[in-house]
Amino acid sequence: MAAITADRRSGLRALFTFPHPVNEYAARSVAAMVFVLAVFIIVADVRWLLFVLGYGFLARVLTGPKLSPMGLLATRVIAPRVLRRTKLVAGPPKQFAQTVGLAFSVTALVLVYGFGLVGAAYGVLGVLVLFAGLEAFVGFCAGCFVFGYLMRWGFIPAATCERCNNLNFDAEPRS
Repeated sequence: MAAITADRRSGLRALFTFPHPVNEYAARSVAAMVFVLAVFIIVADVRWLLFVLGYGFLARVLTGPKLSPMGLLATRVIAPRVLRRTKLVAGPPKQFAQTVGLAFSVTALVLVYGFGLVGAAYGVLGVLVLFAGLEAFVGFCAGCFVFGYLMRWGFIPAATCERCNNLNFDAEPRS
């Protein structure tokens, strides 16, 4: 009985982990899908899709790509089979960026369904579109950039990710 309980715990622990390292091209593919979905929500005024957007961010924050349709598509199809590219980067900054995306999508949800402020919600989504577009099409992850500064300033312990402490994105961490 104890072995079964331990297996379940280890299975849950494995489920609720964010990958480290992460394939940069898969992350950029997810950002492109977020970009398209958020633009569609705004342009077509399909507010219920905010729940889909929010779920995706929540799933990726808690489990990486394991429970996220966008994450699974990016890691199992787009990056390995379509782009056929791999560039490994640190996982903690990407998880932080997903958490920021979750905050933006939940804020938009609350603005629409809690307060009826559709314009304000779409303004928040517009910022999300900007940052998702920067990551998807330019390769600049604003959340990762902020994560690096939060580490430098001591808000995030350097032990969380020594390699992430390098804002120049060199191969070697700073001493």
